[in-house]
Amino acid sequence: MRILQPAEWKKPRGFSHGVVAEGPGRWVVLAGQTGGDETGNYAPDMAAQVATALTRIIKLLGEAGAGPEHVVRLTWYLTSRSEYEAAGAGIGAAWKETLGRNFPPSTLLYISGLVDDRAKVEIEVTAFVPNAKKNRPGDLAGSICHSDVSA
Repeated sequence: MRILQPAEWKKPRGFSHGVVAEGPGRWVVLAGQTGGDETGNYAPDMAAQVATALTRIIKLLGEAGAGPEHVVRLTWYLTSRSEYEAAGAGIGAAWKETLGRNFPPSTLLYISGLVDDRAKVEIEVTAFVPNAKKNRPGDLAGSICHSDVSA
């Protein structure tokens, strides 16, 4: 995998503009994961719900033989801009704990609500697991979408 980062563009913070996946491998596409736990309970705050959603994502990736380093795209659906912004530190900590230094292309959308009224976030994920590691010039060794940007 190779991050798309034109030299003249400012590096984004917390995501990448794009990635290229080539060669044989497996695509893993996850349905949107909310901040509800295995029993259907939701924490009252955004940061805790994001942490739960990311933990669920890592669990599902593991079921597919993938890890956080294989995530190539995220789409976030959020119900409150102000709650998201206020929860920045907690969300950053949850990201670091689950996705580490992987900053794939991401889209954040603010919406009026989710199917479960208690949900504040839903995150969709696409991942790519290459069959064989082949590094080319410009590829990132050891991970798919690592970046030197800060979350």
